Amino acid sequence: MFLRQIIRQNSRLNRCRLQQVSYQRAACTGSYHTGKGGAEQTVGLKSVSQRGHQSNGDDSRGDNLLSTTAVIFGGSLLTYLITEKIKKDAATIYAKEPASLDQIRKLHDTRRTDLPEYTMDEIVKHNSPSSGIWVTYGIGVYDITTFVPKHPGSDKVMLAAGGAIDPFWHIFQQHNTQEVLTLLETYRIGNLRPDEAIGTKDLHDPWAAEPKRHPILKAVTAKPFNAEPPASVLVDSFLTPNEFFYVRNHLPVPEVDIKSYELELENEKTGKGKSLRFDDLIRFPKHTVTATIMCGGNRRGEMMEVKPIKGLPWGPSAVGNAEWSGARLRDVLLAAGVRDGDEEGHVQFEGLDTDPTSTPYGASIPLAKAMDPRGDVLLAYEMNGQPLNRDHGFPVRVIVPGVVGSRNVKWLGRIVVSREESGSHWQQNDYKSFSPSTDWDTVDFKSAPAIQNMPITSAICVPANGETVAEATKDGFVTVKGYAWSGGGSEIIRVDLTADGGKSWIVANLEETEQGTGPGRHWSWTLWTAQIPIRPGQKGPIEIWSKAVDSNYNTQPETFGNIWNLRGVVGNAYSRVKVNLK
Repeated sequence: MFLRQIIRQNSRLNRCRLQQVSYQRAACTGSYHTGKGGAEQTVGLKSVSQRGHQSNGDDSRGDNLLSTTAVIFGGSLLTYLITEKIKKDAATIYAKEPASLDQIRKLHDTRRTDLPEYTMDEIVKHNSPSSGIWVTYGIGVYDITTFVPKHPGSDKVMLAAGGAIDPFWHIFQQHNTQEVLTLLETYRIGNLRPDEAIGTKDLHDPWAAEPKRHPILKAVTAKPFNAEPPASVLVDSFLTPNEFFYVRNHLPVPEVDIKSYELELENEKTGKGKSLRFDDLIRFPKHTVTATIMCGGNRRGEMMEVKPIKGLPWGPSAVGNAEWSGARLRDVLLAAGVRDGDEEGHVQFEGLDTDPTSTPYGASIPLAKAMDPRGDVLLAYEMNGQPLNRDHGFPVRVIVPGVVGSRNVKWLGRIVVSREESGSHWQQNDYKSFSPSTDWDTVDFKSAPAIQNMPITSAICVPANGETVAEATKDGFVTVKGYAWSGGGSEIIRVDLTADGGKSWIVANLEETEQGTGPGRHWSWTLWTAQIPIRPGQKGPIEIWSKAVDSNYNTQPETFGNIWNLRGVVGNAYSRVKVNLK
């Protein structure tokens, strides 16, 4: 009861910071984005002719404590902050490696005898910069006033101002680490009266109903679940099996009852709105589009080798290609009263996945893309001929071909036609790229446009980095396989590889690519193969590079050092793998 009172009080105090309409709808749905992942059953892939593709026969410094999930104290944004803060405040460290649940609970319940005691009535008064921003964790009281203004997600921090962060951390459990708790302890100013402490033992477990995933997926975080398959799996099939498609979730996967599901539509230009049930949606003409979806942080792990980045350490497999079926967004918007030819403004999407304040995941795309008959934006309810599974956004998700994965909102609950972009954290304060010289002290997220079309990229999937190739000397070559893709509908026209640092190049064979879509609608990746010749008797390490070229003659930058950015997005430098010849 006390927990509910505190959450309600925090919500009242900070409601002005939320988009009112969004908050009201999300609070009513009470459920839980952009990600992709495992399925319940194996997909039977269609024939080449049915798919429409062909094979050619050749086969902030110390005061950033939020994650990019825009909730309190996000884990993935902490790497740099933790390093800097611990360097500065090493003498004040109190928390000690709470690696186990028992250790975390012990820290949660540890009273500091050297600090004063506060009541919740006192703490709740400190809910603004003018009065100071205090939060509680267990029986600890923390003054976080000094770092809140420096973080791009400060509006989200304020949702917990004057209250407990325990409910948030119960969902975002990646925060229960030595680094986060050590850092939090440096802001401790007192103890909460024991009878007023907010515990998590009796809270509903939001992860209890997570879907089952295929064990082939390698998790980069477990809660929320984010995972990718081995890169070698990607080149086995032009269409990625649902079970092997990467998963990008920001929050617990919502449980949606299709019988009561409703999709809200609002046109802010006209003031009109309506809602569609699932049966209404499937009455629209069904369209099928084959499209690649790629996380904006794909290959971030390689960029992290240049210098630390706040984000998930994705390899090259946060990408997949699938056949998506559903209603065209254009058709739905026309039926809702949007004028044909109206391209001024944006289409905002909200998911049914929500944070502890019932704020939904949100993103937007230009209205021009949504209304373009050649833009192929879908409200998809099938993937590779099967109903969407829960990790992929059951029952309905947005598919925006050629555009960064974060705009392909899952568990779609609301569409708004607006003159403005989505005000969501993920649209305004994340999924943007900056100069390599921009850091968390100088970054201004409002100065950069939100990522839409993705840049050209390629990745070597076989052999793996560090792999020993036993048959190379015998066969006289190393077989290299990978994918290439360019956003915005550009076609891949060439993939070049070198094994001698760029002195000589080999042109890969484009094994599988999409055909018949017309210019500007090449939404799918291209799978390629190359044979790298090896000198007789050559042994030891070699490094193989790949770079792709698209129909606009865009190509990849040579190094990640040239494109490093503090969020580690749009990482598309040459793909490089080192292999050992045996």
